[in-house]
Amino acid sequence: MNTAPSVMATILPTRQATAEVAASAAGRDARQGEFCATPHGNANITGPERGVTAPSARPGTGHVLLRQHLAGYAFFLPFLVVFLVAIVAPLAYAVYLSLFQDRMIGGTVFVGLANYARAIGDAVFGTGLLRVALFLAVQVPIMLGLALFCALAIDSGRLRWPRLFRITIFMPYAVPAVVAALMWGYMYGDQFGLTGQIGRALGLDLPDLMSRSWMLAAIGNMVTWEFVGYNMILLYAALRAVPGELYEAAEVDGAGAVRIAWSIKLPALRPALLVATIFSIIGSFQLFNEPNILQKLAPAVVTTGYTPNMYAYNLAFNGQQINYSAAIAVVLGLVTVVVAYTVQLATARRERAL
Repeated sequence: MNTAPSVMATILPTRQATAEVAASAAGRDARQGEFCATPHGNANITGPERGVTAPSARPGTGHVLLRQHLAGYAFFLPFLVVFLVAIVAPLAYAVYLSLFQDRMIGGTVFVGLANYARAIGDAVFGTGLLRVALFLAVQVPIMLGLALFCALAIDSGRLRWPRLFRITIFMPYAVPAVVAALMWGYMYGDQFGLTGQIGRALGLDLPDLMSRSWMLAAIGNMVTWEFVGYNMILLYAALRAVPGELYEAAEVDGAGAVRIAWSIKLPALRPALLVATIFSIIGSFQLFNEPNILQKLAPAVVTTGYTPNMYAYNLAFNGQQINYSAAIAVVLGLVTVVVAYTVQLATARRERAL
């Protein structure tokens, strides 16, 4: 039988099919080489020898990333809502109110910046602002100095009962400001208070702490008593974060306690001191509870405009000048921001200079 033609007829189609498959594969490789991604993300490298196929994304990766983003926004959303409702909305409403005036004829009218111009020229507001600035300049350094001394004393390890000392210094902060003001107000009384009783018992003519010349100092003593413990905790927490290896290395080098405090502890306390200073600046300009309580005991000394906060409060709730009170509050807030930012900027420049 002549089988050669049948064998050849079988082999030739097979070779042709193999050649067609190889050509098709080469075409695919060429196209992949022309459109493969470069290391910089540009699809402009041609040629199959340089082509690198991008790995295919795993199924569900996009859904995982989406869930992670949504989870992050879900954790952030409660804070954002509280921030908008409790801070942004009241500030925006105060600014809105400050642009209007209530008049007997015409009702509420838009006046633009007229309330702000009036606030800048208001002698009562200016006097109160200067008073709290003086309070800030004198009381805050004394308070932070005492807090720093207490924090260093506790951290030194030389106190016998450091926990008792820490709780005792911090305890006045737990007393409400109104209760503390009432307590100190009765102690300051010349006729009925502890100061007057001690003076009469010793036969001394002690100064009247509720008088005009001593009132600001008396309020400063109250605020210092209240907030030394709070600032001490801030500074002590910063000291506890200092690595113990620094102290050990300093002792090996022969440094004493004073040298360690000056060269290691104080530099480590700079960020915490800045935070405490910023908080104290804000609190000084917001001074309200103490003078407002003492006003009942010495109304001739502590007037309705003794501090800017008291002035704004009395304008709004006693004088029914809500729009002007809002302008006073906005100006006071701007002054507080400017002073706090100036202190922070000066501290940052000093840090860079060191």
